[in-house]
Amino acid sequence: MKSTERVVRQGGPGLGPMGGGMVGQKAHDFRASGRRLLGLLRPRRWHAVAVLLLAAGSVASVVVGPYLLGKATDLVFNGFVGGRLPEGATKAEAVQAAEDRGDDQLADFLSGLDIVPGQGVDFGDVGQVLLLALAIYVVGQLLGFVQGWLVNDIVQETVRRMRSDVEDKIHRLPLSYFDRQPRGELLSRVTNDIDNVAQNLQQTMSQLLTSLMMVVGVLGMMFWVSPLLAVIALVTVPIAMVVTGRIMKRSQSQFINQWRQTGRLNGQVEEAISGHALVTVFGRRQAVEAEFAEANGELYESSFRAQFVSGLVMPLMMFIGNINYVVIAVVGGLRVTSGAMTLGEVQAFIQYSRMYTQPITQIASMTNLLQSGVASAERVFELLDAEEEVSAGRGAATGLRAPRAETTRGEVAFEHVAFSYDPDEPLIEDLSLVARPGETVAIVGPTGAGKTTLVNLIMRFYELDGGRITLDGVDITAMPRADLRSRIGMVLQDTWLFEGTIRDNIAYGRPDATDEEVREAARATYVDRFVHSLPEGYDTRVDDEGSNLSAGERQLITIARAFLAQPALLILDEATSSVDTRTELLLQHAMAALRTDRTSFVIAHRLSTIRDADLILVMEGGRIVEQGSHADLLERGGPFARLHAAQFAAGAV
Repeated sequence: MKSTERVVRQGGPGLGPMGGGMVGQKAHDFRASGRRLLGLLRPRRWHAVAVLLLAAGSVASVVVGPYLLGKATDLVFNGFVGGRLPEGATKAEAVQAAEDRGDDQLADFLSGLDIVPGQGVDFGDVGQVLLLALAIYVVGQLLGFVQGWLVNDIVQETVRRMRSDVEDKIHRLPLSYFDRQPRGELLSRVTNDIDNVAQNLQQTMSQLLTSLMMVVGVLGMMFWVSPLLAVIALVTVPIAMVVTGRIMKRSQSQFINQWRQTGRLNGQVEEAISGHALVTVFGRRQAVEAEFAEANGELYESSFRAQFVSGLVMPLMMFIGNINYVVIAVVGGLRVTSGAMTLGEVQAFIQYSRMYTQPITQIASMTNLLQSGVASAERVFELLDAEEEVSAGRGAATGLRAPRAETTRGEVAFEHVAFSYDPDEPLIEDLSLVARPGETVAIVGPTGAGKTTLVNLIMRFYELDGGRITLDGVDITAMPRADLRSRIGMVLQDTWLFEGTIRDNIAYGRPDATDEEVREAARATYVDRFVHSLPEGYDTRVDDEGSNLSAGERQLITIARAFLAQPALLILDEATSSVDTRTELLLQHAMAALRTDRTSFVIAHRLSTIRDADLILVMEGGRIVEQGSHADLLERGGPFARLHAAQFAAGAV
């Protein structure tokens, strides 16, 4: 499809300079897209339930650990204090003796301890508590390991299915969809956005889930140990959330600007590298370097601001946490001296306060990441929800289905065909023509006249607005697309080769072709003459751009590919524009053999290549303004004669 006949592409919000989606963008409908994203986990819902249970067990072990360590501290401290008291006395007697001495603070302190005067530290009990804590921590780590393994399995399987769905969807989309979508934008959805979804699912199902459970579990244990200290600790939470929220809001805009500048710099680098020869020839090196320096400087500034602002989160959270630590330590110490709490409980509570601040920070820092992941999922869903090409047209809607013909004569008829890309801008109106079997129909006209559109309609790349096209008297809409296209060979002006050997590229249309058939097609299209000059002959590997072949050699391979497929219909869209004059002359003979008993449609700008065409169609504005043989059209002195005179006059000048 030529760019002059495509729908105009327009960028949308969140698109980068290269057409890709910007990291950090927000979803238009977060709830709906989030629910749909979670719905992708339904096939692995029991695995997800297992992840929840494992996460709960792992968090529980982490939460219980400080409490047990506090108990061990109490055993050591109580034994140390008890060993300093007179042996043989009871705890009540020791408390009473302190009160009799007027030391009420010591009496309150001793009353809060579980001690036996004269008895030192029982290291057996301490060892049992520590072993129990160690066992719980080990079990928690094992549960966390299994949880991580399951999360990775769920996420990768979900993303694998998403990629498969996207791949299948792309093959069901009409050509008009690709006309409206920039290639970079589509590639960004298929690669970057899906990778972003995978990363977010991975972190959401592990880190975010664990952090939420950790907050709930630690908060419960804090109230269990000391409601008063829990309330004091919670006072810092709103402060932390406000500070983190403001920083993240500011950093989000900085990160969006950073990625925008990154896209701009990537675009300039790509242009400079791909057009390096032109930059050198026209002496634009200094200008390109100046543009790069400017973009690189702006990227540096935006990246510095983004990293600096986002880097403030942890220091500020640590500062707030340290203030919280000091307050808890002072209040806890006073409560220990008053006998309201034990030293182990204060120790456990300080650990809980530390454990409580960290998951809150993680949850706050992951908010933007979650927004970005859902936004990427939304972009993938837009692709999956795009309207697909209809599996059958009006002909099939009548209940008539074309039988699979063993042979195709190749008669193509346009009957009052109407088509337009934009309903407000008609292109083809009431077009009728008949191409008889074995005829070569050449289509000429100015750029944008509708030449390529005409052959695209034969291929059913687009659906007609009116009329019909028949192949051997059968409406092509009554034929499966695969059946229709299997009878058509197409050679485009833009060559397309995939990474593989020359033999594989020629046999692309007929994978079951023998080596001799491949060589015969290569000889007929003059590929064989240059293949022997290559190091490995037909086994020479080419990349997807065919950089180790000339433009003419790449075109010859695509022509050999069509030759080997032996189609009933042949479409040549400026197929010889990239070859030299001598090769073009040789190809004329090859094409004559290829077109024998086949209907051929040839789109040509060089009128010298269509002298032998049976029928020449001259198109202007989507209409056939003139048709006839080469000699007849020249004698009429109409649009074709003017095109011919202009082309050869320009050559003479």
